[in-house]
Amino acid sequence: MKVVEITAYGAPEVLQPGLRADPVPGEGELLIRVSASGVNRPDVLQRLGHYPVPPGASDIPGLEVAGVVVAGDAAAMAAAGLAVGDRVCALVAGGGYAELCVAPVGQCLPVPAGWSDVEAASLPETFFTVWSNVFDRGRLQAGETLLIQGGTSGIGVTAIQLAKARGATVIVTAGSDDKCAACLSLGADHAINYKSTDFVQAVKELTQGRGVDVVLDMVAGPYVAREIDCLADDGRIVIIAVQGGTRSEFNAAQVLRRRLSITGSTLRPRPVAFKAAIARALREQVWPLLSSRAVKPVVHATLPAAQAAQAHALMESGQHVGKIVLTW
Repeated sequence: MKVVEITAYGAPEVLQPGLRADPVPGEGELLIRVSASGVNRPDVLQRLGHYPVPPGASDIPGLEVAGVVVAGDAAAMAAAGLAVGDRVCALVAGGGYAELCVAPVGQCLPVPAGWSDVEAASLPETFFTVWSNVFDRGRLQAGETLLIQGGTSGIGVTAIQLAKARGATVIVTAGSDDKCAACLSLGADHAINYKSTDFVQAVKELTQGRGVDVVLDMVAGPYVAREIDCLADDGRIVIIAVQGGTRSEFNAAQVLRRRLSITGSTLRPRPVAFKAAIARALREQVWPLLSSRAVKPVVHATLPAAQAAQAHALMESGQHVGKIVLTW
């Protein structure tokens, strides 16, 4: 099969076409003939040598795919309501930049009716991540307020739509007025240009001094202390990336006095059972929203798989709004 390989750690150009033996599905797995592969920030980190491949996972990058089931564990597929010939999208621990990809049956979801494979390939990584972190770990409830740092990222556009669909007020930060406008068009209630406005002061003004209930943080570093200042009592910060650095200093007395929570997670190394539980929740709680188009994919660019290097360069430029997808 054709694949895109990381030939060495470094710039986007280290991504090169290659050939690998076709993978074979094992117990509890199925094989997908891939039509489209989502591009995500962890792929960039893996290419740079900053995101080790979990034990047993493919060294081929790519954490989400969409396509057609061509083989697999018949019993496991039947139990999940899937069969050969079905169109599915899947979250995988690696191997997504390839014409064929093995996925655990529990991490596969049907492509919503009327959706393209490109649209479907933009779903798993961000939807699994947002559900697990905003709603499970962050416990966001209807009527609460969510602050999203980086509203035009793949994670950001998903979090905006899901939080709004579930009855929350959404405030986002973005790096330009155009990006702020894009967030508002997706349903965000307020958008703050963090390059021209102090987001802490803006959040306090927007919430009449109360603060937000949950912060979805993809920056960390010095942002954590500022986010603590943005929180309402009993507020929660959920860290899912450390683009601003791994070290943070903050006033721990505020955490104690106002009963604040700081948590975080990474999804890739979690066991199949954990991810399968998220998939079940998504199918029950979110897939109806996708089927009705109440929540929609946001695909910024689609490139042939042979142009994976250009896709990574686009992601690193920060100019995209939503997802970048490779096609086979």
